[in-house]
Amino acid sequence: MKIAIVCYPTFGGSGVVATELGIALANRGHEVHFVTYKQPVRLELLNNNIFFHEVHVPEYALFHYQPYELALSSKLVDTVRLYGIDLLHVHYAIPHAYAGYMAKKMLQEEGIFIPMITTLHGTDITLVGKHPFYKPAVTFSINKSDIVTSVSQNLKDATLELFDIENTIEVIPNFIDVDNHDNNFTDCQRSMMAKEDESIITHISNFRKVKRIPDVIKIFNKVQKEIPAKLLMVGEGPEKEKAELLCEELGISDKVIFLGNSNQIDKILCFSDLFLLPSETESFGLAALEAMINKTPVVSSNAGGIPEVNIQGVTGYLSDVGDVAEMAENALKILRDTKVLAQFKDNAVANAHKFDIKKILPLYEAAYERALHARFKNAH
Repeated sequence: MKIAIVCYPTFGGSGVVATELGIALANRGHEVHFVTYKQPVRLELLNNNIFFHEVHVPEYALFHYQPYELALSSKLVDTVRLYGIDLLHVHYAIPHAYAGYMAKKMLQEEGIFIPMITTLHGTDITLVGKHPFYKPAVTFSINKSDIVTSVSQNLKDATLELFDIENTIEVIPNFIDVDNHDNNFTDCQRSMMAKEDESIITHISNFRKVKRIPDVIKIFNKVQKEIPAKLLMVGEGPEKEKAELLCEELGISDKVIFLGNSNQIDKILCFSDLFLLPSETESFGLAALEAMINKTPVVSSNAGGIPEVNIQGVTGYLSDVGDVAEMAENALKILRDTKVLAQFKDNAVANAHKFDIKKILPLYEAAYERALHARFKNAH
């Protein structure tokens, strides 16, 4: 198959999933074309089956905001024509499904029928999508997609509750490539980050408000009062500066290391003992899954799709959003006893294997086959 993938080329979960999916599809012999405004961060090397097409948005003084959707839909039309694309797989309802639908309609005028699979990731539904300004466009885009998938059951339920959806939504969970995470580091260089008797706690995110970054700091502060510990904060975003100030106020700046964005997540998680994810909501919790495949148990909120990944009392613990005291106590339950910690680490990696891409990829391929079959019927 020749597949065009539209995604955000960023460190965010949807961009990571879309990129890893494309790489896996290419490794299975499919021809994959990424169409976005810059090369995705996880797309380090192009191979014979992977192509990247940059969407350029010309600057016109006429426009107060430059029309990315117009540029994207035009680029999709050109890409389909030039490379004989079989189907579009767009990640995020808006603007990607909206632009994809416009590309479909333009191509239909030329007698080209191209199916579109839309994958819902979360923010397009729970944050942006339900805003009154965008709700009609999101509803339209979902209903006009040939196949719709959601990364968690929780997100599917939220979508059906928030929007007037006529389409069927299939749950295909986020995934992880277990083979890429088989990192048996002989030396994690743990001593670079902490002393031998210190526990290492990690948080990785885009530092937006929904991640509740102050809660991460407050949880750690309670933990470090009871046991020696260091906190690694990985990522960039609007809440980072406030987090640094909060560390200063609490007098723990020497125990918190801000590492910025990193492509060495596995190396960082290799020497981590615990992962904190106290988010307001998560459609799935990909960061938790990446922690678990690296043998790092998770203390998290019970929001959104997180309970579908982090199993209470098995891979970590779940608490109500904002319950900093309980999350800190749960962290201590795991960290205080080396045998308990070892068991949680083993449980975490075992559960992560359930989300191996080798189990998830065939679900997407089956969806593609159904979409292509429907296209054949429509064309004839």
